[in-house]
Amino acid sequence: MFKILLITLIATLSLPSVAEQKQDFANLEVHYIALPSTFIKPYIATQYGLKRSKHTGLVNISVLDKNQQSTPIEAELVGTGRNLIGQTEQLKFKKIKEGKSVYYIATYPFTNEEIVKFDIQIKAQGKTNRLKFQHKFYVE
Repeated sequence: MFKILLITLIATLSLPSVAEQKQDFANLEVHYIALPSTFIKPYIATQYGLKRSKHTGLVNISVLDKNQQSTPIEAELVGTGRNLIGQTEQLKFKKIKEGKSVYYIATYPFTNEEIVKFDIQIKAQGKTNRLKFQHKFYVE
């Protein structure tokens, strides 16, 4: 259900800063998205124990094995978000399993029009890869 919600969300939003992105690492395909937590329905936030606020963003990451027909796999994720004035927040990822799907969700506090640079280490299948991206958050 969460996957369907995110796919619907991505498909219906026209903001380019909310589009899903991916990065390939050897045999891994990593999908990631950052968005305001207010984009998810309150009952979804409650169901998964996520903070929903106009000043809280979500980072959603899924790791797929390209050698296994893009099968979702489990991983260990650690990372940070840092704004342009150098304030750093440690990301605490929560694993969410729904059927065969595996998602890693972390929250991040933000102010309006704040650009956040994310730096995330993903350990899977005995290797560690580094995902770096930035996102500009807006308060609704």
